[in-house]
Amino acid sequence: MMSFIRVENLTKVFGGYNDEVKQLIDKNASKEEILSQTGSTVAVNNATLDINESEIFVVMGLSGSGKSTLIRLINRLIEPTVGEIHIKDRNVLELNATDLREFRRENFSMVFQSFALFPFRTVLDNAAFGLEVKNIPKSKRRKKAQEALELVGLGEYKNQYPSQLSGGMQQRVGLARALANDTDILLMDEAFSALDPLIRKEMQEELLQLQQDMKKTIIFITHDLNEALSIGDRIALMKDGKIAQIGKPEEIVTNPADDYVRAFVQDIDRSKVLKTKHIMTEVKQPVSIDSTKAQRTIDKNALLSETFNLFDKDHDTLIITDKDSVVGELRYDQVLNVLSAGNEVVTND
Repeated sequence: MMSFIRVENLTKVFGGYNDEVKQLIDKNASKEEILSQTGSTVAVNNATLDINESEIFVVMGLSGSGKSTLIRLINRLIEPTVGEIHIKDRNVLELNATDLREFRRENFSMVFQSFALFPFRTVLDNAAFGLEVKNIPKSKRRKKAQEALELVGLGEYKNQYPSQLSGGMQQRVGLARALANDTDILLMDEAFSALDPLIRKEMQEELLQLQQDMKKTIIFITHDLNEALSIGDRIALMKDGKIAQIGKPEEIVTNPADDYVRAFVQDIDRSKVLKTKHIMTEVKQPVSIDSTKAQRTIDKNALLSETFNLFDKDHDTLIITDKDSVVGELRYDQVLNVLSAGNEVVTND
């Protein structure tokens, strides 16, 4: 994969940024120490990360961890104090106001927790709003908006108003609006946090289904570890403005980088958050599912808990599928190893 987004030593300080603040940051002083000594708040502290093309990159942390500030630094809705941001090999910090506005329109779409729909606009016109801002002709933007609504299952609701929809349906309109813009990068800030648990789970599954075809580069902000583990290809866990660990879901769960991450994952039921794709042994070349009819199969997005009833004395290996192709295999001992392990490293072999 190529790196779509490269963030290096990115820092945001609210309040004065002077030699004293810089020296305290360099000495690895805590957020509270810097605030008490200088009155300045370090929202993001020396963040460095790479986000790959077409991956769902989750930034996870508690309130005040800096996750929402980070996403707004990446598209410069908030100006960084120091650091570098490169998107598609372009230095975003070198863009002037006009170029930055155009760059955002061409590359970013956002989905918010609050839905951010216009109550006086129909569902169709809400979905078309981003294209209207881009001055796309009315007939073309309504056509693209309709296609996006169809993708999220709201094609028949195009003439309804937001007040006539449930919370989950309103969030689908917000997602359709982002998809209609057809940008490469999708920013989702606590997008599903306001939804009821069952609707939230449905939206997570729907996003994963859409991503199989869309292949967008998605930065997803959440405070919910289960959500992060469920949808993320990789996860960055933040604390007090710093990135504590970056890794795949199975790496975060089975090999936490420090005591903070370890405390986060210690009570997780691994069988309910890790999926077969996380620990399977990948095949070098996907093959047709027809060649495995005599063996037991399970989808790559199935939870490990769903494999329990498929293993028996005659079947100690499952075939992992993605649509009509075989993408890997999963042995009983691999599942047992992950579920019974402590916090030591678990490897795919």
